[in-house]
Amino acid sequence: MPEGITAEILMNNIMETISDSVSKRKSVSFFEEEKSNSVTSQFNRLFGRQKPVHHLLGGGKSADVLLWRNKKISASVLAAATVIWVLFEWLNYHFLTLVCLVLVMCMLAQFVWKNASGILKRSPSKVPRLVMPEEVFLNIAKMVGAEVNRGLSFLQDVACGRNMKQFLVVVACLCVAAIIGSWCNFLTVLYIGFVAAHTLPVLYERHDDQVDGFVFKVQEQLRHNYRKLDAGVLSRIPKGKLGGKKAD
Repeated sequence: MPEGITAEILMNNIMETISDSVSKRKSVSFFEEEKSNSVTSQFNRLFGRQKPVHHLLGGGKSADVLLWRNKKISASVLAAATVIWVLFEWLNYHFLTLVCLVLVMCMLAQFVWKNASGILKRSPSKVPRLVMPEEVFLNIAKMVGAEVNRGLSFLQDVACGRNMKQFLVVVACLCVAAIIGSWCNFLTVLYIGFVAAHTLPVLYERHDDQVDGFVFKVQEQLRHNYRKLDAGVLSRIPKGKLGGKKAD
């Protein structure tokens, strides 16, 4: 009888050991698969990003507006841009005409404010003065100048470099921009870019996994087509030597 009990206990221990090892293997494979999926998703992020979209946009108030953290402010900014575009594009207002009308309305408001006290026999009230600080215009000029210089420097680096792939991408982007510019005027292009800046980031933040997967597939297809083009055409183009002859 004790031998039967010992054999039964031994068989139970063996079965428990086998079941524990199988469960551990399953759990390890599950966590390894989950880890590999997370690593793959990190590598497939759009533009190789590893930080949140809010941080990439600067992380300040401008990022809050673009990502609709405060819906009232974001909606107000987008509505103001839409009103300006409608006035100039649909109603055919000219910039000088609109500025003159705004100035006339402001002068009428100040005139009524100043003379209403005399009509109503009250003490004259002080009309507020509107003064634009010079620092605003200086900062805008510096920012615009820095961005223009950086863009020109980038185009010159691409043109003088030996990265044929980057050169073709930049040329293609400029051609697309030229085609879009032939369809509509500069103000409409600015408005489209403004609307895209206020809609695409927030949509990407909410559906980043789907967008990253789709963009990754498109990039893989473009790389495949570029390899064919490079093997068939670009590799046969002779490249000049950058280094000059050494002096004796």
